[in-house]
Amino acid sequence: MLQKKPIEFKGNIFTFLVLYIKNDTIDIVKQAIYKKIQEAPNFFKNASVILNISHLTHSVNWKNMQQAIIDTGLKIIGICGYINCILKHTILKSGLPIIKEGKNFLKNIQFLKKKNNFLNYKQLNSKIITTPVRSGQKIYANKSNLIIINNVSAGAELIAAGDIHIYGTMRGRALAGVHGDITKNIFCTKFFAEIVSISGEYLLIDQISSNFLGHGVHIFLKNNILNVNTFS
Repeated sequence: MLQKKPIEFKGNIFTFLVLYIKNDTIDIVKQAIYKKIQEAPNFFKNASVILNISHLTHSVNWKNMQQAIIDTGLKIIGICGYINCILKHTILKSGLPIIKEGKNFLKNIQFLKKKNNFLNYKQLNSKIITTPVRSGQKIYANKSNLIIINNVSAGAELIAAGDIHIYGTMRGRALAGVHGDITKNIFCTKFFAEIVSISGEYLLIDQISSNFLGHGVHIFLKNNILNVNTFS
């Protein structure tokens, strides 16, 4: 009988919010985070975030800044952005990992497409879900479009490399084009989503006009801005 391997490394895709810290004053940052959490508590409460600290100077009290952010309830899982040497040493000493960002990520994707080395998701079968998607569930279509023929509850998450179609009431989160394809779309017949995202660009429900709520919508990227149009 073959013995199972005790561990295994695999590549995977996870979606995290990136919080850009643009002010050295700790109280200002803390109050701004509290305000944002109050706007969408179900989404931001206890959320895991990566901090982008490109705008911080070496004079910031990093220990106090880190603690202030943790006090808001956010979970810091890593640091990214340009980091000066002094701040980098302090961050590493605090135990947080520094995550490197791909500056030319989208350019590389376009290059790979031209060389036919990039997966063409339009040629792949769609992942179809016919049962309700409950709060806390995460549906992931790694190499295809995702089609939901039912309702999606608040707190549920839909993630797809391709397009996302929801033929029902959508109250959760929908993230399309997660591998960086800016041509992907989100379609929904009854829209109340907490958050929508295409290729990393996102909108929260409080950023979307109430005129779209309850209607059929088409969401797409144009000039790196998410657009929402009704179709019913």
